[in-house]
Amino acid sequence: MTIATVAQRAGVSRQTVSNVINTPDVVREETRERVREAISALGYRVNQAARQMRTGRSRLIAVRIEPARDGINGSVLDRFLHGLTDAAGLAGYRVMLYTADGDDAEIATYDELLNAYDLDAFVLTSTHHGDPRTSWLAARDVPFVTFGRPWGAPETHSWVDIDNAAGTAAATEHLLAAGHQRIGFLGWPAGSGVGDARREGWHRALGPWGPVGEATDGVESGAVAARKMLQNDPPTAIVCASDSLALGALQAARELGRECAVIGFDDTAVARAIGLTSVSQPLAEAAGRCMDLLRELLDGHAPSHPTNVLLPPSLVVRQTA
Repeated sequence: MTIATVAQRAGVSRQTVSNVINTPDVVREETRERVREAISALGYRVNQAARQMRTGRSRLIAVRIEPARDGINGSVLDRFLHGLTDAAGLAGYRVMLYTADGDDAEIATYDELLNAYDLDAFVLTSTHHGDPRTSWLAARDVPFVTFGRPWGAPETHSWVDIDNAAGTAAATEHLLAAGHQRIGFLGWPAGSGVGDARREGWHRALGPWGPVGEATDGVESGAVAARKMLQNDPPTAIVCASDSLALGALQAARELGRECAVIGFDDTAVARAIGLTSVSQPLAEAAGRCMDLLRELLDGHAPSHPTNVLLPPSLVVRQTA
């Protein structure tokens, strides 16, 4: 099966078929669909080795698998990886996964991968203050985009992120509309870009500060912090920075016999299983937008200034709130 066979079936030139595969934006939508139908009907598969020799590109992008955590919020980036793999496949790319523990180890892995494979680009996740990974890649002219904003650093690269503050603001507004006035926030220690943004959204919607608890992410640590919040003059509701913390808050409230509405963040499988109201991130859309930005970079169509995409989350209301 060759490009010529596909071209004959679709009634177009071989160059048009090549354009649909490599640079679909230059082909009219009607023609693209006709060629794609022919590709599907004939079962045509691109010869990746030949394509790499012709274009000088491997069609490979790399992304890190996040370290396993508590089994609850660790699934969030897994869903992003699924979305990225799907989006990459539709664009004719494949995703290479790697592991690394910490920034220095990840940068060392970049060096190893770039020496061993002809990678086209990287997608970075879990950006944070003082993140050295982006400057390392930029200094070597390695194409990349990030799922997560630069957090205080100059915005010199394209990124996609979720509006975390909008998510907790929506959660707080939902509780205010339900009649709650004393609404607490249970989040991570200050200094985390994502965590600070989620706290800011709660504060923005509530106005005056309410009770605040801090804990490293996890059910047990969340329960410990929530017990302290619920001891004296307790809140009637708590907005949490993650579903893990929310599950801990629910456990603490039940142990103490307190009536307390709890809202989590990330809408994990655990939240769905126990009926926990939670903020849901559009992870598949975020992954698709990351892939769109990468294609612009790799195809030479990127704008002169970096592109920043901020996606709104949604509140999934269930019986517990």
